[in-house]
Parts: sequence; C-alpha cells; structure tokens
Amino acid sequence: MLAALVALIAPVSPSAAAEGESGVIQPANNDLGNIASLQRGAKYFVNYCLGCHSAKYVRYNRLAGDLRLTEDQLIENLMFTGERPFDTMISAMSAEDAKRWFGTAPPDLSLIARSRGTDWIYSYLRSFYLDDERPTGANNLVLEATAMPHVLWELQGWQEPVFQSAVDGDEKANIERLEPASEGMLSKVEYDRVARDLANFLEYLSEPVQLERRRLGIRVILFLLVFLVFAYMLKKEYWKHVR
Repeated sequence: MLAALVALIAPVSPSAAAEGESGVIQPANNDLGNIASLQRGAKYFVNYCLGCHSAKYVRYNRLAGDLRLTEDQLIENLMFTGERPFDTMISAMSAEDAKRWFGTAPPDLSLIARSRGTDWIYSYLRSFYLDDERPTGANNLVLEATAMPHVLWELQGWQEPVFQSAVDGDEKANIERLEPASEGMLSKVEYDRVARDLANFLEYLSEPVQLERRRLGIRVILFLLVFLVFAYMLKKEYWKHVR
C-alpha cells in the first residue's frame, strides 16, 4: 500500500512523459557540475541557437560567473553583436520575422529544460531526418512536424528514415529507425556529446542558482553531520546516570 501511495503522489518528470508519447527518448546522462560541458554548451547555444531563440531570464555576467569565465573571455567568445555584460540573452531576430519565415516564433529557451526535460532535448537534437514534405526539408521523430530547421546538420550530417510496413497507407507513422544519409563534420559519438552539452547548458539556464544551491547543500549536510556527533555526545552525557 505504501509503494502504491508513493507511486500515486510521485511527480512525473517531463522526460518520462515524453518517452511515453514518442518512445524515442534517450537518457542524456548530463552532469550539471561539469563546468567544461557547460562552457561548451554555452558556445554551441550562442553560435547555433541564439540567432533565433532567446534566454531572456539570464544575464551574460551571471553566466560568466557561474561558468568561471572572465569578462574578457565572455566578450570574446560569447558576445558578438554589441551586447553589454549585464544584458540578458536576447535574440536579434524579431518575432514578426520569425513567424513569417518559420510559421511560428521560436520559443524562449530559458525554461525549456524544466518544461521538457534534458532527456527530451538531447533526443530531439539527435532525431532530425530528411523530409521533402516539410518547408525546411527536415522533420523530427521526437517533435513531429517541427518548424525548426536542422541547424546542426553540418555537425551531425543528414539522416533518413527507414520505414516499417505501411499500415492503412500511412507510411510516415511507421518510421522504424534513422540511418545516416550523409556524413557531418563530427562522428556520432562527438555529435552526441554536442547534444549532451547543449542539454546540460539548457538545464543550467532553467535554474542558474542550482549550481550554488548544490554547493551550499553539501556544506549544510556536512554541518549537520558534525552537529549530529556533538548532539549524540551531549545526549550520552545527559543520560549516562539514567538506568
């Protein structure tokens, strides 16, 4: 009964929900404490994502502090259009232009990891495939009919779908797997690391304070452990004459 109650009240993660819907979600296995991964993820985000997507709840100088970058490193590597260190990460593309070009305005990505989960992001970035029926020439297994083009195609290369037997003439609904159609600049393992670094960085964006919160949590636990020793010794002293 206790196990059933826990199962009922336990929150369902976005990744788990997405896996139930698509069946193609793979674990990202990202490590938020890996600063090098976060730095690489920030580089990929600025170069491939920020042109269309904003992260309006995060400031550049906060990013530099958390990722252990100096202001010179921040300006040289992550700021290219005249932003100031205290500015938020806003895309230069207007919502009107984006809607005209892509049919919808790209969402702000500040909270996408909390909404979708890192596993969903990781799988989404790995699941683009060629589709001549889409305006961008690409579709995605995780998010069918996505309006987003495959902006990382130069790194990953292109994939093509392999179909199962058609059911009721609906061949598109029966994609069995994706196979490489052309090679990219990176190997599969290297591209998977890019996707993982981006998912890691987007998890950081969703709650920048969690890095500090985790460090503080370790200190609090250590303090409580030390306090427990003293509390136990004090209890032994008070109760040593009680039989």
